[in-house]
Amino acid sequence: MASIVPIPTESYNLGFIGAGKMAESIARGVVKSGVLPASQIRTAHLATARRTAFESFGAKVLSHNIELKPLLSEKQLLVSVVAGVKLKDLQEWAGHSRFIRVMPNTPAAVGVAASVISLGTAATKDDGELITNLFGAIGKVWTANEKLFDAITGLSGSGPAYIYLAIEALADGGVAAGLPRDLALGLASQTVLGAASMAVNVGKHPGQLKDDVASPGGTTIAGIHELEKSGFRGILMNAVVAAAKRSRELSQS
Repeated sequence: MASIVPIPTESYNLGFIGAGKMAESIARGVVKSGVLPASQIRTAHLATARRTAFESFGAKVLSHNIELKPLLSEKQLLVSVVAGVKLKDLQEWAGHSRFIRVMPNTPAAVGVAASVISLGTAATKDDGELITNLFGAIGKVWTANEKLFDAITGLSGSGPAYIYLAIEALADGGVAAGLPRDLALGLASQTVLGAASMAVNVGKHPGQLKDDVASPGGTTIAGIHELEKSGFRGILMNAVVAAAKRSRELSQS
C-alpha cells in the first residue's frame, strides 16, 4: 500500500460526484462558513438548474464527472453521503480504503444538520478532523462505528420527516381549536424549534424540561395525558426501529 499523503488543510480542492441538493447544501455551508473558498469547489452536471445552483455561489461546474481529475487514488480522500452503501463496498469500488462515510440529514440545507462520520481503514485521524470541520460548517458532527449507521439512519436520517409530521399535526390541532391556519403553522413550527433549542442548550434532560412546563392540574399535563394514552412515546420509538430495520434490509440487498 502506498503511503498516505496528508491533505493540506489550507489548499485542498473539494469535488462532488453528483450535484444534488445535499451536495449543494454542503458546498454552500462550506463557503458561507469560510472553511473553503468557492474557487476550490468542483462538481459536474449537465442540467441548467443544477449548474446554476452551484455557479450562483462561485463553484466551478464541469460537464462530466470524468473531468474531476486526477483520477481517484489514495492521494484523494473520498467521502460518501450515499445512504445504505457500506464502507467495504465503497472501498471495493474505489480500489482503496481512504474513505469516510457520512450520514447527514436534510436540515443541512439551513445549516443545522446532524451528521455522523465513520472512517475507512486507511483514513487517518487528520482526515477525520478535516471532514469533521467540513461538515461542521452545516451543523453538528459525531463520529461512530459504521455498525451503528442503520440506527442513525432511523433516528437522525429519517427523523426530520417525523418532526414535520408532528408540526403538521400540531398545526391541525391549532386549527381545530380555532386558530387561523397560517398562525397555527407558524406557532407549531416555532414551538418545535424553540423546544429543540432548549433541549440542546440548557443542559437539562428532556423529561425535566417537560416537567418544568407541566404545572399541577394545568393545561399542559392534560395534553400530555392524552399523548400518553395514545402511546406517543412508543409510536416514535417504533418509527425509529422500523426505519433502522428497513435501512438494514436495503443495505443487504
